[in-house]
Amino acid sequence: MLSLLLLLTGFVAIIYGANLLVDSASSLAKKLNVPNIVIGLTIVAFGTSAPELTINIFASLKGSSDIALGNIAGSNIFNIAGIVGITAIIYPLAVKPKTTWIEIPLCVLAALVLLVISSDGFIDGEKISVIKRTDGIILLLFFLIFLGYVIRFTLSSKNEEEAPIKQYSIGLSIVLIIAGLAILIIGGRVVVVSAVNLAQQIGLSERIIALTIVSIGTSFPELVISIISAKKKNIDLAIGNIVGSNIFNAFLVLGISAIINPIFVHEKSIFDLCVNLMMSFLLFLFIFTGKGRKIDRTEGIIFVILYVGYLTVLLKTV
Repeated sequence: MLSLLLLLTGFVAIIYGANLLVDSASSLAKKLNVPNIVIGLTIVAFGTSAPELTINIFASLKGSSDIALGNIAGSNIFNIAGIVGITAIIYPLAVKPKTTWIEIPLCVLAALVLLVISSDGFIDGEKISVIKRTDGIILLLFFLIFLGYVIRFTLSSKNEEEAPIKQYSIGLSIVLIIAGLAILIIGGRVVVVSAVNLAQQIGLSERIIALTIVSIGTSFPELVISIISAKKKNIDLAIGNIVGSNIFNAFLVLGISAIINPIFVHEKSIFDLCVNLMMSFLLFLFIFTGKGRKIDRTEGIIFVILYVGYLTVLLKTV
């Protein structure tokens, strides 16, 4: 009963924190003449990836490789198939050229790199696949390249669209962003801990827990932020939030996790990483189907169906 109460309390905190973060981050973007897509790719993405980072640091310190890898793979799959799917059903997501040709391909690259560095058994014929500390360093180098792109884009871009957002001063916006991030992190932590406690009572493995309850729990801020952003017609923030979060998760969070402690890859995890790559590629492909460069409601429904199918297959292997 206590775990259920904590779970509900955590969700309330996440929803409030997400709403506060969207409003304050959008206001800061307007005050500083920064495009909303950049805010989505940096401040919001880092803030909503903070729960994943927190869980992965603890998992790596304890040597829980299945949780460390499963949390990232599960979160990135849910971000695209679940969150983009649900958000596109609510309001079709128009995708701009830079997002189409740079950010989303980087998201696909991140998924491909994760699969490659996790496939020692297939590529090198090793008995055990391990994401080594050197792999972690490589991931962080990719992350630095991504940050370099964002900085360059910020310096060269102008405001690309006006969105109906709340107006705060720069100082208050920064304070509210920090407050929103803090509430998100605390809420996400409470949700994950209480959810894992509930799941362990029915005997689920660490991998299944990480791919389902943990990953959905840590990705819940992205879901709330994207839905709120879509409803406010702030499409840059809605899609930038997801793409940026996936890149942060793969390059930054997993990179730090592997440096703390090498991550042993369960043979079944290769399937999850293949699904992650497939979802990332479909996100890119769907932009060019239908009318206009966007993710429409039909494609959103397809994403949701694919995610339900993935969960069905996953739970049948328990």
